[in-house]
Amino acid sequence: MLQAYEPSSGTVTVTHIVYALHTTSILVGLTTGASIAGAFIFSWPSILAVILNYVFRGDAEGTYVESHFAWQIRTFWMATLWLVLMFIIGTVLMFIGLGIFVFVIGFLVLGVWVAYRIIYGWLKLGRHEGLPL
Repeated sequence: MLQAYEPSSGTVTVTHIVYALHTTSILVGLTTGASIAGAFIFSWPSILAVILNYVFRGDAEGTYVESHFAWQIRTFWMATLWLVLMFIIGTVLMFIGLGIFVFVIGFLVLGVWVAYRIIYGWLKLGRHEGLPL
């Protein structure tokens, strides 16, 4: 049961910081030439966020914050996996002229998905609620 214990204020603060770092990456993707997905995966705020997730995840065990750490880590690695698959499929389809569509649509969909997960998770954290595992 994830909500067996109340998390320490420090653990909740780290969780907010991780969401803030991921949000910073998303904003970089929106306001620069980078895509949301690219900035989310390759920018230093998101990389630092994932490192913080792994370092402090033991402190969240047995609390509702544990689900947020799992959600954040999974969001980062699933986005990375989808980006790699998108590049493989897009590159193969370039030979028949469809690769550019895979890239454009793929980056758009992945960016929306990443932004949704970060916003949704941060809102749930603000309400002291866990996330589905």
